[in-house]
Amino acid sequence: MAFGLPPAAAAVVTLVLGLAAASAVADDVEMVFLKSAVAKGAVCLDGSAPVYHFSPGSGTGANNWIVHMEGGGWCKTPEECVIRKGNFRGSSKFMKPLSFSGILGGNQQFNPDFYNWNRVKVRYCDGSSFTGDVEEVDSKTNLHFRGARVWDAIIEDLLNKGMSKAKSAILSGCSAGGLSAVLHCDKFKDLLPPSAFVKCVSDAGYFIDGTDITGNKFVRTTFKSVVTLHGSVKNLPSSCTSRVSPELCFFPQHVLPTMKTPLFILNAAYDSWQIRNILVPSAADKKKEWAKCKADIKGCSSSQLVTLQHFRDEFLSALPKPEQSPKIGMFIDSCFAHCQSGAQDSWNADGSPSIQKMRIGKAVGD
Repeated sequence: MAFGLPPAAAAVVTLVLGLAAASAVADDVEMVFLKSAVAKGAVCLDGSAPVYHFSPGSGTGANNWIVHMEGGGWCKTPEECVIRKGNFRGSSKFMKPLSFSGILGGNQQFNPDFYNWNRVKVRYCDGSSFTGDVEEVDSKTNLHFRGARVWDAIIEDLLNKGMSKAKSAILSGCSAGGLSAVLHCDKFKDLLPPSAFVKCVSDAGYFIDGTDITGNKFVRTTFKSVVTLHGSVKNLPSSCTSRVSPELCFFPQHVLPTMKTPLFILNAAYDSWQIRNILVPSAADKKKEWAKCKADIKGCSSSQLVTLQHFRDEFLSALPKPEQSPKIGMFIDSCFAHCQSGAQDSWNADGSPSIQKMRIGKAVGD
């Protein structure tokens, strides 16, 4: 299972419209409430126990593991985090069983490389990409900033379930979880047997330090607030924080130069979340002139399309150069999308995004 792609695989494909949905490919997976973690302070924003979903491996996949971290943005102020306490983004009390599909799917036809692996989905309820660790709990808000402890506790539990004997293992994630896959990648490898074949997959987690339409670095300011509020500095890769300001380590382009573990980057060059929040955040579009364009790329004016093209160019320039990064593989398409590994229609189905006739599932699996 080699993650390196031929140089042409980093090319950009044409926008794929109307993905065909695959049927009967999702399987329901119950939740594991890690109540033992509460005593360690490894809890969601509201103090509830962390949760993951687990489907045991079998046959040739019995000793292989894929741990996928859920996404869901960040909360940068106490007020934003309090809102999350009232839903599954900040409390396991609101979480429900879900289905596995895409990279976590259990159907051999649609997920031939990973269908029989031990498949895990880590739920996201801390708002910091699993980096926060503040001992004090605010008596007024009862907010707990413990994302890093949640990650540590769940990984420890999985190691006890057999991952400590893994032959192959993948740490993956989508969006904020995709960023977490980058930030925790080397640590994940260090916790596994030296003989284990370990890779990381970041889906829609390659956030760039881009400028918005007014010329401001809105997302950089956001990440600085997240890092400060959650006490994330000590849980970011020291090889990054020793070189740049901590908030810049939320941009993978500053982390990759010193990463040791192989990484596969899956991202849309026209990443819909980044366009809506990095290029055109609400604060930069008070007249809502971009509302239609942000909702549907077909609603963009000609001048807005030019701006999107410039953003695409900025995104591509922030990617590592293939010839200089032998441990990094990439699948960069031109879809107006965000997160493509969790849904079967984009992962591996008729009409899925492809590069040189290779679908995402095949590229990641190979």
